[in-house]
Order: sequence, then C-alpha cells, then structure tokens
Amino acid sequence: MTKWEYATVPLLIHATKQILDSWGKDGWELVAVVPSADGGNPLAYLKRPLG
Repeated sequence: MTKWEYATVPLLIHATKQILDSWGKDGWELVAVVPSADGGNPLAYLKRPLG
C-alpha cells in the first residue's frame, strides 16, 4: 500500500504556474485547489509518495 505525504500551499495569482511547476519538479502531484477560508489566495493541496 502506498503511503503519502501532503502539503498545503497558498497560490499567488500572478505566479500560479511557477509555484505549481516548482512543486511538481519535486515530485508533488496537485490534488485540489480551493478558495481560502479568509478570502485570500486559493490553496493548493498536493501529495507525493512517502519515502
């Protein structure tokens, strides 16, 4: 069974692609993007296999 680690990352609207590309190069997969609870920048939820 695969074990996962997760990260929550705020997305800056003017740098969304660069942020996601950077995390993707480190092996993170985008799971979801949701609005932040306080109305600020959206949040990206990412995962990658642990280990």
